[in-house]
Amino acid sequence: MSDHGAELKARVLQLVRDYDKEVAERPFQPGVTPIWPSGATLDANDRVAMVEAALDMRITAGPSARKFERDFARTLGLRKAHLTNSGSSANLLAMASLCQPELGERRLRPGDEVITVAAGFPTTVNPIVQCGLKPVFVDIELGTYNTTAQRVADAIGPRTKAVMIAHALGNPFEAREIADLCDERGLLFVEDNCDGVGASYRGELTGGFGDLSTVSFYPAHHITAGEGGCVLTDNLALARVVESLRDWGRDCWCEPGESDTCHKRFGYRLGDLPEGYDHKYIFSHIGYNLKATDVQAALASSQLTKLTEFGEARNRNWNRLRRGLEGVPHLLLPEATPGSEPSWFGFVLTIAEDAPFARSEIVKFLESRRIGTRLLFAGNLTRHPAYLGQDFRVSGTLVNSDVVTERTFWIGVFPKITPEMIDYMVAAIREFVGGHR
Repeated sequence: MSDHGAELKARVLQLVRDYDKEVAERPFQPGVTPIWPSGATLDANDRVAMVEAALDMRITAGPSARKFERDFARTLGLRKAHLTNSGSSANLLAMASLCQPELGERRLRPGDEVITVAAGFPTTVNPIVQCGLKPVFVDIELGTYNTTAQRVADAIGPRTKAVMIAHALGNPFEAREIADLCDERGLLFVEDNCDGVGASYRGELTGGFGDLSTVSFYPAHHITAGEGGCVLTDNLALARVVESLRDWGRDCWCEPGESDTCHKRFGYRLGDLPEGYDHKYIFSHIGYNLKATDVQAALASSQLTKLTEFGEARNRNWNRLRRGLEGVPHLLLPEATPGSEPSWFGFVLTIAEDAPFARSEIVKFLESRRIGTRLLFAGNLTRHPAYLGQDFRVSGTLVNSDVVTERTFWIGVFPKITPEMIDYMVAAIREFVGGHR
């Protein structure tokens, strides 16, 4: 780039910072300003990162993507991270990679069972079905909204070959015990960490317990790339399979725009192809194109620098809500899993069975005061139309998953929510409950 080009670029980026000041949000007005339950927390540095990537015309995965993968893997203490276009794609890649021949006898095959949770988000379960495997649903505990190692152990049957579970709203499940159980029983383990980045269990960061872990960078999550996700692992052989499946299923590992990284591009003979067939067009897996763009990666890198700050803000907000709502009748307040340090995604409330009001009433009241609410995702997934015709097994009962379906919702704690907003939410909930004694 010429000196003049560099000067122009610097001027554009300064204008972006000036623009950010002009569009700053207005002060909070109770009952007027919406309090969203989740959302992205973006600043001038994020705007600049995205614009700079756009100015450089990095329109596909490139240097920003590779840098983010290295930095994010290092942040979570893992060897490999592969950026994807969504957390859902990350989950699909994780499960599909466990079905590949490279795993030998441990490879998942159609009809094998995968233990998962009924009360969660569907994209933890959908890859199990999409890979021709059979979900085995277990229940959760009210309060933590996670399952337990004992429930997982009780669900293991002759065809059980894997476990795939998500940390509930930033509250870790018993990841160490479940990882040890999987090791003892020869089960593969996918740790869906989409809601839990920055949390820890028994002193270890979540995302490092499974054979593979996944993350989402959708705006609701701990850091965002707009759309985006990631698959992480310490297993280099699995990482190579994930990369191939993400990148069309090709055997070649050259970065886009590069050729002959291995110095034998025309020296391979694989499958029934002729000797010397171009390695860039040899496909060793039935894959996809699930890559992200460099603009997304640039935003994710900017956000990553604030991960600790964001986690601290989430936990402050959660604790302020917890203190403010202590002792309010008819509401079950959330609890951290023993031995965990959550990175809270939301604040969950369950209405008591004998409460003089229904969930729909308190939700309607809060929404009327511009306080956003969400249900605990799908509640009991087995009750949804998408799964009514699917082949699955239920271990034990799903009593608590049904409670979540009928009586549970959550409100936000994400970093843009201020102490003033938290106090307003507490006052609104107390007002509603106080009027229904």
